[in-house]
Amino acid sequence: MGAGDLRRGSKGGSADDHAGELLGDGAATAEQIEFIDMVIEHLTEKGTMDPGMLYESPFIDIAPTGPEQVFGEHRVVRLVKATRAINESAVAMRHGQSG
Repeated sequence: MGAGDLRRGSKGGSADDHAGELLGDGAATAEQIEFIDMVIEHLTEKGTMDPGMLYESPFIDIAPTGPEQVFGEHRVVRLVKATRAINESAVAMRHGQSG
């Protein structure tokens, strides 16, 4: 199964679902929306994402000191957990274990 399956949903939830949860707690800033859009784009293209990449380019082009700069620690913890859940789901889907 391809990365597009992540957008449709899975046991780990879709990238869009997790993005909505992260940004749904109130008004999102332009930087937060841009950052999350980049995460979704990466997941859609690659299928998985090492959470450590949040501290590398292109993400640090928006938040030079890391995602905490635009989200705060609590939301970054949620972002990392969501990324890991999507990764686990993608791996399971590749091995025919979804559902």
